[in-house]
Amino acid sequence: MTADSAAAPTETALRVQVRRLNPAAPLPGYALDGDAGADLVSMIDLDLGPGERALIPTGIAIALPPGYAGFVHPRSGLAIRAGLGLVNAPGTIDSGYRGEVTVIVVNHDRRDVIKLRAGDRIAQLVIQRVERAEFEFVDDLPATLRGDSGHGSTGGAIALLAGRADDEEGDDR
Repeated sequence: MTADSAAAPTETALRVQVRRLNPAAPLPGYALDGDAGADLVSMIDLDLGPGERALIPTGIAIALPPGYAGFVHPRSGLAIRAGLGLVNAPGTIDSGYRGEVTVIVVNHDRRDVIKLRAGDRIAQLVIQRVERAEFEFVDDLPATLRGDSGHGSTGGAIALLAGRADDEEGDDR
């Protein structure tokens, strides 16, 4: 697969207009067929120290159709290898926004500087259809099996389960 075929729209692809704000800015592009996120690149060189955050320009603005939004997600490879995260992940791009797409990054590594260079892929843009809700106040919400059980109530992490076992053992003493 070539870079051209990865960027070529299909008959079912949503057309998104892109305005180039920096002459070096590439179109967002999918690395592989079937990828959900299109890569966004940095337009600047940046040395990001431990714990520092920065706003990185991508050099593009987009026009999303009504009923769609763009969500800027971190790149997993940068997260695991370098500790690069996004402060507000995912960042939301509303259909009415026409300014530059920017990425708010943070260096979670406690020791090392992250060196980013212009042209580096720094985030992924996922386009999704979104519903507009009509909100209304009610006295009661419909009952569900879960009810109002929140954070960690369905398990998932062994650390959560270990914490529950410790609590139960403490109650029996």
